[in-house]
Amino acid sequence: MIKYTLVCDDAHAFEGWFRNSGDFDAQRSRDLVACPVCGTTDVRKSLMAPAVSTARKKEALVGAAREEMQAPETPATPEPAVAAPSAGKRSSALLPKDFQQKEILEALRIARARIVENSENVGERFASEARKIHSGEAQERSIYGETSPRDAEALAEEGIAVFPLPELPEDKN
Repeated sequence: MIKYTLVCDDAHAFEGWFRNSGDFDAQRSRDLVACPVCGTTDVRKSLMAPAVSTARKKEALVGAAREEMQAPETPATPEPAVAAPSAGKRSSALLPKDFQQKEILEALRIARARIVENSENVGERFASEARKIHSGEAQERSIYGETSPRDAEALAEEGIAVFPLPELPEDKN
């Protein structure tokens, strides 16, 4: 898997995970990569710093995790809200965690709604319909539906790009 930092024409930055660099290009050409904030498919790769793993970084991460696990529990106090910069993009580091989570959840709701409204629900026929589209037996279109994890893995191994719809808290009710 490869992680890209992506950016849309409205300068919304987000991350995307792909099996390889060819997958990004293929999905982008089929308008399957969309900005989770505004929904545009005018998305491109952004400059990113390579993640280089060193022994020092690993030691620091392990040490921080140990400290966090050993820290005495204190009663939860609400984090103070800090004003976001007024111009340009917001820095998520300046926002309280609650706000970040709500913002991410809302972006997932919007992304899921756009996928559903611009796709055909094929229900339990998802795997077979995806194969038909991939082989050219059926018209190419966006679909969604239900399939087993085993079938989803088989589709991926066959080179058919599939991904799960985001699961939202209200789906569990």
